[in-house]
Amino acid sequence: MTGTFSVADVERAAARIAGRVHRTPVLTSRLLDRELGCSVAAKGEHLQRVGAFKARGAFNALLALDPAARAAGVLAVSSGNHGQAVALAAAETGGRAVVVMPAGSNPAKVAATRAYGAEVVMAGVTGENRERFAAELAAARGLRLVHPFDDHDVMAGQGTAALELLEEAPDLDLVLVPVGGGGLIAGTAAAVKGRSPGTRVVGVEPAAAADAQASLRAGRRIPLPAAPATIADGVRSLCVGERPFEVIRRLVDDIVTVTDAELLDALALCWSRTKQLVEPTAALPLAALQTGAARGRRVGVVLTGGNVDTATLASCLV
Repeated sequence: MTGTFSVADVERAAARIAGRVHRTPVLTSRLLDRELGCSVAAKGEHLQRVGAFKARGAFNALLALDPAARAAGVLAVSSGNHGQAVALAAAETGGRAVVVMPAGSNPAKVAATRAYGAEVVMAGVTGENRERFAAELAAARGLRLVHPFDDHDVMAGQGTAALELLEEAPDLDLVLVPVGGGGLIAGTAAAVKGRSPGTRVVGVEPAAAADAQASLRAGRRIPLPAAPATIADGVRSLCVGERPFEVIRRLVDDIVTVTDAELLDALALCWSRTKQLVEPTAALPLAALQTGAARGRRVGVVLTGGNVDTATLASCLV
């Protein structure tokens, strides 16, 4: 890809993946609005294929490949949702997938990734070495690496959720999304600033995994020293990606943090007020609103996923 990453890339992705992913609903709740003191339009990506927004980026990345490259095989590194998405996209587009997942990954996500037909490699994989492990395995086997966030096609695919959100809720003054490696917020920022330049785009990450916030404020990427301990398993990356950071630095207004305790409160609020079963990572934007870390009048949020295993669910309910 050449040129500056922009809404045009997201629009091309939307055309490419049309019919391959769901157009998920935009959910509203007067009870939730009352609790948060603002009007919230929630993009229900927990109702997406594979139960997460990651299906968008995976399908866009694989469909952008030559069919021969897909057939030769792709490799993904993921704590869960991206792996499931690449496995599904490969199965439906004539490809085969290998997914590298750290030991200790969400068991439900591991099982689902295998069920979609992917080979899952976990032996010797940790949160700290997974990127290097995946790159070496891809080179050894001659597989095309489909990175979970540091890939322009993945970023563009993730941004299509924001395009749909703006079509149904065009008067937003703030859009909030979780931040891990940065693919979602980069795609979201390109879409939002391209369609509604006055709308603020703010990321939310756990306080224990605040590398993106530190990086934005320093103007350079600052990695975490070790894999972060947070219940938000979808945002445990060590450092925001190089390609996403170029977009974040240019288009994102701010990145804020919440504690895991605050995240659990927001998760309970979401479940009780909307009756939607989302995973902890998905509640990060709601936690930012509930704590006042981010404020808006008419706010769009992306409920990023709903793949919560029974053990995590039980621990959240204690």
